[in-house]
Amino acid sequence: MNLENKVVVISGGASGLGLATARYLVKKKKAKVALLDMNREAGLNAVEELGDENAIFIATDVTEENDVDAAISATIQKFGAIHVDINAAGIVAPKKILDKNGIAGSINNFRNVINVNLVGLYTVMAKCAEKMALNEPDQNGERGVIINVSSGAAWEGQLGQCAYGASKSGVNGINIPAARELGSIGVRVNSIAPGLFATPMVDALDSKVKNALIEMCEAPKRMGNVDEFASACAFLVENGYMNGRYIRLDAATVMQAK
Repeated sequence: MNLENKVVVISGGASGLGLATARYLVKKKKAKVALLDMNREAGLNAVEELGDENAIFIATDVTEENDVDAAISATIQKFGAIHVDINAAGIVAPKKILDKNGIAGSINNFRNVINVNLVGLYTVMAKCAEKMALNEPDQNGERGVIINVSSGAAWEGQLGQCAYGASKSGVNGINIPAARELGSIGVRVNSIAPGLFATPMVDALDSKVKNALIEMCEAPKRMGNVDEFASACAFLVENGYMNGRYIRLDAATVMQAK
């Protein structure tokens, strides 16, 4: 799918990899973006940067179906269609199964992570797919593309990441059944699992922590550039034969237990 003038919904689009992807797609691919995020100030700043003609921000809690419905409606009202959905909203919230006294913790932490990272992702994906089905197919029969953001924790979750690892494994598990179902209407589904990227959140870490994380990267021995993530998203949109799969974009990193 050619990204020029296509409308891209990005959950978690006001910061980090979501915002970096929005910038890349607008500035280098001439796409339009709808930024779904809970950070109103950051979202409005992003629209000011990208231009009102290219971007819209909608304050959205992906765990609230009514919020997602409102965001989808606002996007359609602004741009008239949805062609691509990139789901980058997520939380980590590490917590061990047993506390230092050997007592099982509250289930609420696990539930919240699953609700945001998996249920919220599915909600946005499904609502976008509904609108993609209404698009006229392009010359290759495509109506839409969905990219769900996973993580290396889907395979090598660290201590305290049971909830996060489970949620990201679930993201990858969506690929094949969703691709099989939505392929009939010309919609492809893939996921991308980023490693360590130079986002503002990572940059704020103590230098010793960052160096320890970089040591886990095999080659190249560095953090990823956010444009490398964004260009991988563009590849998944533009390459019509990529479907039902995941990409590990992590410099061959294998995360250690801690």
